Amino acid sequence: MNEEKEPRGPSGAAAAEAAADDAGCKDKAEAAPTGETVQAGEAETPLVDEGVQAGEAAAPCGPSLEGIAFVGDALAPFFLQDPRTGNAGAAFAALAALDVESAAAEWPFVEAGEAVRDLGLMRQGLADGVDDDALVWEYRRLFVGPDKRPAPPWGSVYTERDCVVFGESTLALRDWMRGRGIARTTDERTPEDHIGLMLALMAWVARNQPAALDDYLSLHLLTWSSHFLGRLEDVAEHPFYRGLARLTRASLEGIQRDRGLTVVYPKFYR
Repeated sequence: MNEEKEPRGPSGAAAAEAAADDAGCKDKAEAAPTGETVQAGEAETPLVDEGVQAGEAAAPCGPSLEGIAFVGDALAPFFLQDPRTGNAGAAFAALAALDVESAAAEWPFVEAGEAVRDLGLMRQGLADGVDDDALVWEYRRLFVGPDKRPAPPWGSVYTERDCVVFGESTLALRDWMRGRGIARTTDERTPEDHIGLMLALMAWVARNQPAALDDYLSLHLLTWSSHFLGRLEDVAEHPFYRGLARLTRASLEGIQRDRGLTVVYPKFYR
């Protein structure tokens, strides 16, 4: 394993990678991903270059595609950005001021009652402000370290026998991106299969390469997202991140139903 180094993303969430035996799993990462980003609406798009396409023009989004892009844009920053030092302050402020009932009625792919519960938890978690120590330290405990992370945000940690980052599933996603002409805008050391990066990429693909969306979802994101998000809900000790886990899982599972996708789930090792 390479020597651990500090992340270089704009959020400034400085924390070294956990040790190689993080929760009994090996860890090849050199930096905790925080994302060097290309702006895409309200959220960041840390993996893609909006000027790169794969032989097809960006198609106008239909209602379903617009909803998918919205979900990715709306939720990705909360996984990627430290509440105190990150650059998602506007997203946190908007959530704190949210009319939960109205927003839940319009949230795509999720039954209104579930959306009310989830958005309500998230707004409750922001009652003491985005700079609240409990919120900030929960983000760092869950996603950054330096202590053992209870729910690492990378897909290959769950799908690889050795629980590694930069595993075979990460490399398969990288190959898929390369085959579609999708270029990274982040440091090559950052695993592409971070849940926040994959949500942002989902939004970009929905808008720019919609013909590739179902493959991306069924082969790379939905294979592990529900497993991870269920675990995140179980271990989160703060209402904001419990609500985030629930809403993200409900949204992605709703997208799967809406598009009629069949997903072959791997064996999970964690």
